[in-house]
Amino acid sequence: MRQRRNDVINSRPRQLAIVVAAVGLVGAGGWLAGSQMQSPADAAAAHRPPKAGPVTVAVVRRSLTASVVAQGSVEFASPQSVALAGPVGSPDSGSGDSGAKDAVVQRVTKAPVVGSEVKEGDVLMQVSGRPVLVLRGTVPMYRTLGPGAAGDDVEQLERALARLGFDPGGTGTYGQSDAAAVSRWYKSKGYGAEEPGIADKQQLGTLEAAVTTAQQGLLEAQGGDPEGRGGDTDALQLKAARQQLDAADAALAAFQAGYGTKIPAGEVVFLPDLPARLDKVSVKTGDTPSGPVGTVTSSRVVVQAVVPGSDAKLLHEGMTAQVETPDGTKVQGRLVALGGDVPKTDATGDGKDAPATPEGGSGDGAAPVPVQISVPAGKLTENADESAKVTIEVGSSRGEVLTVPVAALHTSADGHARVQIVRGGAAVDVPVKAGLSADGQVEVTPSGDDLKAGDHVVVGR
Repeated sequence: MRQRRNDVINSRPRQLAIVVAAVGLVGAGGWLAGSQMQSPADAAAAHRPPKAGPVTVAVVRRSLTASVVAQGSVEFASPQSVALAGPVGSPDSGSGDSGAKDAVVQRVTKAPVVGSEVKEGDVLMQVSGRPVLVLRGTVPMYRTLGPGAAGDDVEQLERALARLGFDPGGTGTYGQSDAAAVSRWYKSKGYGAEEPGIADKQQLGTLEAAVTTAQQGLLEAQGGDPEGRGGDTDALQLKAARQQLDAADAALAAFQAGYGTKIPAGEVVFLPDLPARLDKVSVKTGDTPSGPVGTVTSSRVVVQAVVPGSDAKLLHEGMTAQVETPDGTKVQGRLVALGGDVPKTDATGDGKDAPATPEGGSGDGAAPVPVQISVPAGKLTENADESAKVTIEVGSSRGEVLTVPVAALHTSADGHARVQIVRGGAAVDVPVKAGLSADGQVEVTPSGDDLKAGDHVVVGR
C-alpha cells in the first residue's frame, strides 16, 4: 500500500511537465498561424511590383582596344587554272628523243602530281613523251615561238632563259641565239628541243627546188645571156621568168625565217607566281589534255575572311591582324586585300588610320566585305583548309580612360553627347565627349569633374 502511494506521488511532477509542454506547443502554434494570416488588402499589397527605378552601371577607368573580329579559312594564295595553249610537239616532229610521230591524238604520258611544288624551268607533265615546262611570266603562252617571232611573249621567254642560265642576249625577236638557248635548256632537262620535222624539211626542199627551177627558166628566157642582150629573146617571156624567180625567192625566204628550233604552243606554261603548288589535277595518264589540266596556287598561305560592311569602313590595307586556328596556333599577319581588290604580294596600305567611333562606321547595312590576311612564309602551312579567327585592331585608347556602356550614351537636343548619373536619388545629365568604342563600352571625357570612376550611370529603366 505504501509502495503504491509513493508511485503516485512520484508520477505527479512528470504529468505536470507534460501538461505544461502541451500548453506551450499549442500557444506557439497559435502564434505561428496568426503570423501567417494576412488580410486581403495586405496580400494584394505584397504582390504589387516594386516601384520602378533606373538601372545603373558603374563608371570604370581602364584601357580600351577596338577590334574587328571575323571567322575565316586558311588557304593557299593565288589559285589559277592551268591549260595548254596548243599541241605539245608537232605531228611530224623529228626532234631529239621523240623521233617521227604519226598524226594521232595526243595523250598524257605523265600526269601532274597533286601537292607537288613546281619551280621555274621544271617539267609540269608529259604529253606523248614531250615535256610541258613551267616559266615565270604574266603573258600567257598563245602561239608557237620560233625564228622570226617578236613581241612581249618573246621578251618574256628571253628573260626566263637568262634566269635559268641560258641567256640568249635578249633582242625581243626570236633568232638563232634564242634557238641555241632553247636547245641547251631542253637538253638540261633530258629532252630534245623541237627541231624542224619531216614535213618542214620536205617543204624546204620543195621551195629550194622551185627557186632552182625559176633560175633555170630565167636563163632559158635570156637565151643564155644573163644581161638579156640576145637579139632573139622575147621580152614578155623574160619578164615572166624574172617574176617567177622573185616569187620563188620570196616564198623560200619567208619559210626560212620561221625554220629552226621552236617551242610549240603547248610545251610551255607561263605562271605569274613561282614556285607554285599543284592544288588540283584534272587529268590522269592516258587522258587527252583538252581544257584545264589542273589548278596551281602560290606556296604562300593566306587567310580569307568576311567582315560586315560597317566594320570594313574601319579597315585599310597594311593593318596588323592576329590569326588563331582551332588548335591554338597564333600568328601575326597583315591585311593585304579588302573588298574586290586583287591580292597584293607587297601591300603597304595608305598609312591612314580609319576613324574609330562609337557607331562603328555608318551602320547603313552595307553588304559583307571579303578581306585577305597574309601570314609569314612557312606559317600555317599545316593548317591549310582549316577555319581561323581573325582579329584586327583598329584603335586603342591612350592609357586608362573613363568608360561607360554604349547604352548609357545619349544625344541631347543640342546635339551633344550626354550620360545620366544618379546622385542623391535623382538622375543628373552630364555632358561628355565620346571617343573609342569597343566590346559594348565607349570612352567618355567629361567637360569638368562631373564624372569619375565609381559613379553610376543610367543604362535603362
